[in-house]
Amino acid sequence: IAIWAYFRLTLGICKSSRHLVGKVVIVTGGNAGIGYETAKDLADRGARVIIACRNEGRGTSARDSIIKATGNNNVHYRNLDLASLKSVKKFAEDFLKTDKRLDILINNAGVFASDNVKTEDGLLLGTQVNHFGPFLLTYLLLPLLKSSAPSRIINVSSIAYANCDMDLQNLNAEKENEKTYKKINLYGMSKLCNILMAVELSRRLKGTGVTANSLHPGLVRTDILYDINVFGFQLFLPVIKYFTKSAWEGAQTSIYLAVSPEVNDISGKYFVDCRAMKNVRRNGYDLELARKLWEL
Repeated sequence: IAIWAYFRLTLGICKSSRHLVGKVVIVTGGNAGIGYETAKDLADRGARVIIACRNEGRGTSARDSIIKATGNNNVHYRNLDLASLKSVKKFAEDFLKTDKRLDILINNAGVFASDNVKTEDGLLLGTQVNHFGPFLLTYLLLPLLKSSAPSRIINVSSIAYANCDMDLQNLNAEKENEKTYKKINLYGMSKLCNILMAVELSRRLKGTGVTANSLHPGLVRTDILYDINVFGFQLFLPVIKYFTKSAWEGAQTSIYLAVSPEVNDISGKYFVDCRAMKNVRRNGYDLELARKLWEL
């Protein structure tokens, strides 16, 4: 236990003291959990931070809390519902009208959605919130990210990607396939999409000064943890919780990718505990799969 505690307190912590005065940051899902801690840290560094989430009450509460904690009044809430492509488009349009630069885009918001629940756009809720919504948001903001270079795109993924059976033709679970409909597999596919999206972005953005990376925050004590319905998981949750990260700890790799000079020229990589993984399971670094996903 002592060894575990030592590594937990010394590894995976962002040690950069870089200031972000004059920089503009968007954090989706910045109202709670990892997103909140990320937004608070970047605000404390002096950045203009946009908390993008769908719940106005929670968004404004998070904004007020961060302003009080950091003394940075340049923290704002903007409505964004990733389960609505219309909302994503409106958010991007409004942001492009009010802001002339974007230095860091953190696609943090995620959901462990119920099986086969569809959005108004006809897409699976989990797949849209975790991938298609962030993809559209990023695509619409790419011109501004390019003109603001050097800039960074950060996708919060999950180790759950490693256990999924990926089928690009069945991301919306329309084929009769019991495995596909399992929540953990749907979640895993959407998280693999986060990694592949960063891989393809890095290829397409080469030479532009815009980098794109993804990360696994660790097993964090957030609401998603309580939604996991894998056999036996909830039974052992009281014990598992002792080996999970706090939201602050879970935010460290996101913060590292946002501020560290060590990753200035690194793109298309998957990070865990502030370190790029050389070997990624399954199809994480599959260039052809990344290209096909982009073209869907």
